[in-house]
Amino acid sequence: MKGVTVAVTGMNAKPDNPGPGLAVARCLRESEGFEGRIVGLGYDVLDPGLYLREQCDAGYLLPYPSAGEAALLERLRAIQARESIDILIPCLDAELLGFARLMPELEQMGIRCLLPDVEQLQQRNKDRLGDLAASAGLDYPQTKPVTHAGFFYQCQQEGWHYPLVVKGQFYDAAVAHNPDQAAHAFRRIANEWGLPVLVQQFVQGEEVNLTGVGDGEGGLHGVVMMRKRAMTDKGKAWAGISIWDERLLQAAEALVASLRWPGPLEVEVLRDANGRYCLVEINPRFPAWIYLSHGVGRNLPRLLVDLINGTPPPVFSSPQVGLLFIRYAQETLMSLQQFESMTVHGGLTESTNDE
Repeated sequence: MKGVTVAVTGMNAKPDNPGPGLAVARCLRESEGFEGRIVGLGYDVLDPGLYLREQCDAGYLLPYPSAGEAALLERLRAIQARESIDILIPCLDAELLGFARLMPELEQMGIRCLLPDVEQLQQRNKDRLGDLAASAGLDYPQTKPVTHAGFFYQCQQEGWHYPLVVKGQFYDAAVAHNPDQAAHAFRRIANEWGLPVLVQQFVQGEEVNLTGVGDGEGGLHGVVMMRKRAMTDKGKAWAGISIWDERLLQAAEALVASLRWPGPLEVEVLRDANGRYCLVEINPRFPAWIYLSHGVGRNLPRLLVDLINGTPPPVFSSPQVGLLFIRYAQETLMSLQQFESMTVHGGLTESTNDE
């Protein structure tokens, strides 16, 4: 791991909805034998990971996905000319489609990834999860795409009953107990993430998440599981505890085998009082709680880098069960010169960091 440069996106760290990038960088930095460089990539000058020298050696802004793939490719070429990136780890749902489409161009630039292709990404879209869930022996809540708020005032005539879950295409979810709450959530989510917005039947149960790395040939490696103990208003884990569940492992392995999934993924399920599992989402990247994988002895970002470098996946010992994590927020300090460099030039190099 000497001399390798790894770029990691998702350097945002909002307390209620943090990106995974900082945790991925932290896993790499603390993994045994890693002496490479880490380049943080973000979308906002206030993304703190762009400035944290202990995690990232340099930081750069990317154009928002809405700017299109041509703008993203041009920006990546400019960054590559300065940083000579070897491996790229995208960490945000909204950017995955663009990176997947640009895979040939990235390879020509010398940037390697382990990512799903466009079809694989579309197969795990929230409006197509029902079929996948059935193939893995999981339940799936009734789900419907919605394009207008009026649906929530007449949905009971179509057999929908409150509470309902209102969800964005990429992020955000809210539980609504009446039509006014649902319409308010619909407008807020549509304004941020666009249409359609998804409505889903509410399922009562404890939320359990699984993460791992697919090898692209149907295998799933380095599995780590977590039960949420506390959540933010957006449903993100604020605290959780590592667990092990053979039934969930078998279901996840069936999903990955069906998709022949390459790269990181997170499987979110609800377990009801009767022990039945209901699939909620399949996220095409590492979760924000991925640092727990390092704690339980299965450092998944390092495993991903090794797989991309052609190293066979290790035979892990059983992960530690009962390890608790609690998220917290803290201030990041930077000089005005550093902030101006990010604002004006869109980047922060090691020399700028030293100022």
